[in-house]
Amino acid sequence: MFELKVKRRHALFGAAALVAAFSMAQPAAAVTPAEIKAKGKLVVGIQGDNPPWGFVTSAGKQDGLDADIATLFAKELGVEVEFVPLEVNNRIPALTTGRVDVLFATMAMLPDRAKAVQFSKPYAANAIVLIGPKDKSIKTNEDMANLTIGVAKGAAQDTQVTKNAPATATIRRYDGDAPSIQALASGQVEALGGNIFYMDRVEKAVPGKFENKLEFQKLYNGACTRLGEKELNAELNTFIDKIKANGELKKVYDKWMKVPVPEFPASLEGIPFTVN
Repeated sequence: MFELKVKRRHALFGAAALVAAFSMAQPAAAVTPAEIKAKGKLVVGIQGDNPPWGFVTSAGKQDGLDADIATLFAKELGVEVEFVPLEVNNRIPALTTGRVDVLFATMAMLPDRAKAVQFSKPYAANAIVLIGPKDKSIKTNEDMANLTIGVAKGAAQDTQVTKNAPATATIRRYDGDAPSIQALASGQVEALGGNIFYMDRVEKAVPGKFENKLEFQKLYNGACTRLGEKELNAELNTFIDKIKANGELKKVYDKWMKVPVPEFPASLEGIPFTVN
């Protein structure tokens, strides 16, 4: 009798564990602009250590280009904004599991990512580059042979360095932008895969030693919602069109990027801007 009770209890615990695991694995339910307005808050996933895109100030305030754009979107909806700082690898899971409503998180628009999230129209441009020592000639992919190169794990630069570096290069992957930049500054790696805005941070950490060497890929960044969230995607696209037209995007670009607002493509292969 005791053995039967134990077996039954184990079976119940096992079933409960399976139900819990199944529930945790399920994608979050779709959210609409009306629901966000009803709760009075837009929860935004953003990077916390990647200036000028998204970073936390010494006073604990979320700042950067993405923070300003997200704040404008929350204002357009008539709600407060709440930021959730995320590491590179946590961005998409935070969205798909419902931890955040939307991502303004330096999300490069890539076809593989478009299978997991719904991109908006692009609102920012970027490029993936290799940063190396000024005194070392690196003019082609072959010149990366035998180098130790740091990248933020799972980021676009990880993909590009892995794709373009010779087999003799050693690629070290770090949990985020800041650790990869620190690895270069401290001499753990000889070169660094990053974006065009890394150099400002590298120069502050190690003045006069490094420069951009190779450009791998031009990219555009978009806001992300969950797949199938048609109303929220449409609201985002209307908002992005509005800030492009009324000069708000230019103000944010002037503040953070110090470059003109780029021309944005009407479409990107394999990356729909709208929900069909």
